[in-house]
Amino acid sequence: MTAQVDYLVVAFTATSGASGELLGSDEKELVQLVWQLVDVKNKKLGKVNELVIKPDLPDLTDEKEEKDVVEESVEEENGSEADCVSTATSLESALNLFHLQLTNEVNSAGAGTSVCLCTDGQLHIRQVIHPEAASKNILVPDCFYSFFDLRKEFKKHFPTSDLKALNVHIMAESLSIPVDVPSMWDPSATLDPSVTLPAETAVQQVEIMASIVLALLSEPFCHTFSNQERVSEKFETGTCSKMEKVCDNTVIRARGLPWQSSDQDIARFFRGLNIAKGGAALCLNAQGRRNGEALVRFVSEEHRDLALQRHKHHMGNRYIEVYKATGEDFLKIAGGTSNEVAIFLSREDQIIVRMRGLPFTATHEQVLTFFSPGEGLKETCPVSGGKDGILFVRYPDGRPTGDAFVLFACEEHAQCALRKHKEILGRRYIELFKSTAAEVQQVLNRYSSAPLIPVAPAPLVSMLPAVSLLPPPGSMRDCLRLRGLPYTANIEDILTFLGEFTHDIRPHGVHMVLNQQGRPSGDCFIQMTSAERALQASQRLHKHVMPSQRGPNNRYVEVFPCSAEEMGLVLMGGSLSHTHTHTHNRTRSGTGLSPPPCKSRRLSPPSYSFTPAPPVLPTEAAAALYPPMGQVLLAPRPLPPGHAYYPASAQLYMNYAAYYPSPPGSPTTLGYFPSPSSLLLPRGLVRMPGLTYNSNGVKELINAMQGYPYAPEDALMHAHGHVHAHDPAGTLLTQPKEWVCISGV
Repeated sequence: MTAQVDYLVVAFTATSGASGELLGSDEKELVQLVWQLVDVKNKKLGKVNELVIKPDLPDLTDEKEEKDVVEESVEEENGSEADCVSTATSLESALNLFHLQLTNEVNSAGAGTSVCLCTDGQLHIRQVIHPEAASKNILVPDCFYSFFDLRKEFKKHFPTSDLKALNVHIMAESLSIPVDVPSMWDPSATLDPSVTLPAETAVQQVEIMASIVLALLSEPFCHTFSNQERVSEKFETGTCSKMEKVCDNTVIRARGLPWQSSDQDIARFFRGLNIAKGGAALCLNAQGRRNGEALVRFVSEEHRDLALQRHKHHMGNRYIEVYKATGEDFLKIAGGTSNEVAIFLSREDQIIVRMRGLPFTATHEQVLTFFSPGEGLKETCPVSGGKDGILFVRYPDGRPTGDAFVLFACEEHAQCALRKHKEILGRRYIELFKSTAAEVQQVLNRYSSAPLIPVAPAPLVSMLPAVSLLPPPGSMRDCLRLRGLPYTANIEDILTFLGEFTHDIRPHGVHMVLNQQGRPSGDCFIQMTSAERALQASQRLHKHVMPSQRGPNNRYVEVFPCSAEEMGLVLMGGSLSHTHTHTHNRTRSGTGLSPPPCKSRRLSPPSYSFTPAPPVLPTEAAAALYPPMGQVLLAPRPLPPGHAYYPASAQLYMNYAAYYPSPPGSPTTLGYFPSPSSLLLPRGLVRMPGLTYNSNGVKELINAMQGYPYAPEDALMHAHGHVHAHDPAGTLLTQPKEWVCISGV
């Protein structure tokens, strides 16, 4: 509304608790409502009305119980300065009486019909009347959904004034309005705002506010009262894009919500404050269930600050904690990027119901049948839009998750649908919950946007040269892939399973694949001495049962031949396309290589031995196959007797776990391969995992790097477990503890 209103109703409220800037912050009930009508066109004032709310007590007589509203002139009895004093026994009767008396007074004046409230600040309407009415499920008259903030209207003519510091006393003084200072209540002079306001002060406040309104209407201001404040009557659901900018000063986090709360319940808790469209987002835990928290976005910082004053207000029997939050927090919960979700949620005024526990083979027709009335039942809960009103939640690869969202046209249909909670669809019982648009976004984001397993960090530091750690492409399938191992299987179980083929394993050729948590994934790679022996092993052992020595579960194991390149690709964190066929089984598609975990472990204990195999590669060929950088990172090497950590045994078998594994093709002849002359000049930084906390310094690093070219003076050990090394430019580098950095030359 932009035109000048005909009447202003100057109103003031008081509760049984705090007053001033803390009005309504303690959930105390409304006890006094005072108002006065101002004729804007004729600049006249009406009579001062006072409404006292006294809760009905149980010991009242039957006559008083029947008469809950009593109008009486008590000016002579209790000294009230109001022209008309009324008493009500409940908030609902008080609001209805106020609306009735106001309507009668406006009709009797006959100078117009448009009426709007005018209050000193936002608290009287937003923090007192609407919150209490919402908690008691009371319908508020329409006149309380729009009002003028006298402080904001005053600031239009006095822009330098501080809006939060303004009060009736300051405004009257600025407009040169005479005020009886001794009897005038000045909130700025009150030491304790939690002190209950005296009963006669409300009448004085209204009289001064009416004088301020008349002063603004008169010359030289000639103020026009238009563009009043609005109170949202209903929370609007909607979607939010992750690309949208959300101001940090408009978001709060509410904690302690009942688990069955909906966005409408949150809007009811913050009744009187304007929540942005789609601005109530319930948070889910890691299992996809509500965790009792919600993020709420308001239309302005002013409304956010008022929401913070409702900290520890009650929703039913639970108190709700309210804290500040950021726009980024809200977008993580409510922001979405899926066009499918946007289309699904584009139909407003729809009730959303979430289905959980669906069979993975469930179809749209089965869901529609599930909500159709059964035999002998008259209740109907038709899905809004048919198939278009059903949204199945799927993983990025299209697999169903067992969740779905269904739209219903009205609350009645939704409640009828919720009564089917835990009924059977197929062979599973289905859980039904009332849901929200933000929850739809959050569930879809959880399954379709973020990966379920985080990606492992890059194995090499950024300053390392780009050196391929895989052997050149080849077709020799001289490795075995074992899939489906018991999780309790150890190296002895694997060797027992291989039997006579144990003698064909290359040194350091057993690679156990671990998952992100460092546990066995059921996969293993074994390097064989020849492709023929690998093929024979796969043909003889495929789908044989591997007994476990540490557990009762015996499983058959799939055995496939593969190349060193394929094995290295999986161990390095990659995956193989399922386009190859097995040599020994042409009817099966794929190589049998599942998407890789992120760790591998080379397990070659000293307890088993085999006949030494002849060298497969000469020294020159091995040097070409493994460049010096790959040697430093991955190649095994003998250690001199008397080493501090490894005993001088016949052969060294290391237990090795890292994000990058041992080389796909370990040479059978261990030793130092000289680097080509072309690679002598460049220098690079090398990272080694497994530095012990009790390491004694550079001496041990030098011993560990025997057989490789490096500059000992470039390796420096920090006293706190950090390692400093110099890059080719001579810059001092620092790496975190548990990593060894050596500057190679």
